[in-house]
Amino acid sequence: MFSHKRFFHVPFVAVFVFPAKNFINFRRNTDCVSYHTDHFPILGIQEFSENQLKGCNLLFNELSGARSIDEPHKHDFFIINLFEHGVGSHTIDFTEYAVKDLQIHLVFPDQVHQWVIEKETVGYQLMISRDWFESFLPSLRFSASYYQNHPVINLSREVFETFLYEFQSIQKALRGEPVFWELIQKRSELIGLLVSQSVEGAFKDFEMYHSNPMISKFLHFIDVHFKTERSVSFYADKLNISANYLNIVCKKNLNASASSLIQDRILLEAKRLLKVSDMSVKDIVYDLGFYDHASFSKFFKAQTGMTPSQFKE
Repeated sequence: MFSHKRFFHVPFVAVFVFPAKNFINFRRNTDCVSYHTDHFPILGIQEFSENQLKGCNLLFNELSGARSIDEPHKHDFFIINLFEHGVGSHTIDFTEYAVKDLQIHLVFPDQVHQWVIEKETVGYQLMISRDWFESFLPSLRFSASYYQNHPVINLSREVFETFLYEFQSIQKALRGEPVFWELIQKRSELIGLLVSQSVEGAFKDFEMYHSNPMISKFLHFIDVHFKTERSVSFYADKLNISANYLNIVCKKNLNASASSLIQDRILLEAKRLLKVSDMSVKDIVYDLGFYDHASFSKFFKAQTGMTPSQFKE
């Protein structure tokens, strides 16, 4: 059963406690979840706030004990998980990461995730609404795609304590009457800056992204236009360079062609839609801009070794 302990000012249901088969119990605790005909809902932040206060853009949760999400699902809000002690696994966009001590785990809006966390786990969680996320995003100093490629960040004890102080300050502020939302928003943005500071030098490709803003811009444009634009020349025009030069930059820095990066984004979206939406394969074909079912199936099988229907099952 769900506990409402340790929820401050805006109580909500801790979603990460239930297996998919327990949605009947989940509905009994909150009647505002919008259900799909698929296995699980796509959840918005208001669905975790029982009293549905207007202006509720951030929620705090203490994570402790065993919990699991047996089937992948996604949210339309941003999640920051801070683990003091962690044992388990967390799968984000179909890549599995170990849950360990002194870590940050980031889940962006529309990313697909699931996890299995053991009883020894102790952590803290912030849910940030999509509206606040738009103003929060600039505090992440590098492109969203960089953090999505590196959603798990290992921290030193000293850096962890800095994060913990800010999390607990938000926790305390949520108890206030009235809640000082502007202060909470600024503290969340400070946490974003701390995340940015923590990734500097933490990953091998950091200098490449940092010293080549063109790569980040290209990946951003892909994220915006991939459903309608497949040609490298379109993105090269947006960057005011030639398609050939864009390809050279991608191969030199990412060891991948520009066209393969576009295809990777299409494939990721196809996987997300197949797993967490109630769309038929036919609807997904149309949504992703493929000419017909056959061309989509050929593309998907070439990339994954299985048909879209097999992957959806």
